[in-house]
Amino acid sequence: MVKYFLPLCVAAWPAFALAAAFNLPASEPAAPLTLQTALALAADANADLSAARHELSATDGAVQQAGLLPNPTLEVERVDRKRADDVRETTFLISQPLELGGKRSARVQAAERGRDSAAAALTARQAEIRANVIDAWFAVLAAQEQLRLAQESSELAQRAAQATGRRVVAGKVSPVEETRAKVAAASVTLELLRARSELAVARKKLSAMWGNPSPRFEKADGDIDQLPALPDQAMLHHRLAQAPAMALARSELASRQSLAQVELSRRVPDVTLNLGSKRSEELGRSQLIVGFSVPLPLFDRNQGNVLETARRVDKARDELSSTALRLDSDLAQAREDFDLAREQALALRTDIVPGAQSAYAAATTGFENGKFGFLDVLDAQRTLLDARSQYLNALAQAHRAHASITRILGAEQ
Repeated sequence: MVKYFLPLCVAAWPAFALAAAFNLPASEPAAPLTLQTALALAADANADLSAARHELSATDGAVQQAGLLPNPTLEVERVDRKRADDVRETTFLISQPLELGGKRSARVQAAERGRDSAAAALTARQAEIRANVIDAWFAVLAAQEQLRLAQESSELAQRAAQATGRRVVAGKVSPVEETRAKVAAASVTLELLRARSELAVARKKLSAMWGNPSPRFEKADGDIDQLPALPDQAMLHHRLAQAPAMALARSELASRQSLAQVELSRRVPDVTLNLGSKRSEELGRSQLIVGFSVPLPLFDRNQGNVLETARRVDKARDELSSTALRLDSDLAQAREDFDLAREQALALRTDIVPGAQSAYAAATTGFENGKFGFLDVLDAQRTLLDARSQYLNALAQAHRAHASITRILGAEQ
């Protein structure tokens, strides 16, 4: 039994090793993938989010360490002045540093502000990953629609080529028209190949958000035609003040201010209390030792570190202002991009695409009845394909702009 089981384990080991190396999520469905499922998968298995959570957990240790008291020091000294045992002196001394100037409380506060910064960084990372997943999911949805459009275009081109071939056989058009129809069908076939390649790339980018290099889901399940709505301008600016990047910048400023307070507290020298006993064998008795030591701040008063942390506070304050201006500009740009793409998509959906569809149908019917030439059909077909492609691109741009707004503002609570 063992001799059959061992080769089986050896053969199965590469599969287990590969799964462990890539941390494949077992919950990814081998079925249509909704946006909520994709967001849940990324929230559970994204490596960047896991790293940010570990960083936040690590700051708990920093807070614990900052609140600890300094350890005492035990010193033992034995002096032999002569060879005789009765002239030896043995000294036991315990030294305990006493922190003055609020050093311990300043350290704890700085560590807590560092933990707040790690929590804000985690929130910002979550908003970024969420926006990336939304962007990647809609990219898959758009690529699927682009592939469907390419397939329909290929069918249209094939039907046009077949109709031209029948008219050539009937002697109604020149064989040159048939050649043009075949060239047009071949061009559409190239577009079909490109659409398949773009869909494969988009699927891999989406599944990579939760650490899966080989996507297992069948397709992105959603309606790309449904455009999201945005709140009014006042609500957007209200949410901008609570944006993850703003919270991170404010926490960094608070952390820098706490570190500056730590360096200020270190200007006050600490006192070290000494307590011990000296045993003299010659005298036959022990002597109590009590004392203290304190450094004299004649040269080093920590002035360099105080100046450094003060300038870093100024830097953090300027970065907070810069972040506010940058986010306001990015939000305005994303809002304009969303509005423009939305208007373009609505115009293409209601007017341009239906008109191009009617023109192509009329040109095809007229060509089959001998009223139009093949160039008219080819132009109408090209116009229809361009209109459909522009519509999909407008939808993709609208969803991409909405994802950018989500990245800036974070998830709505």
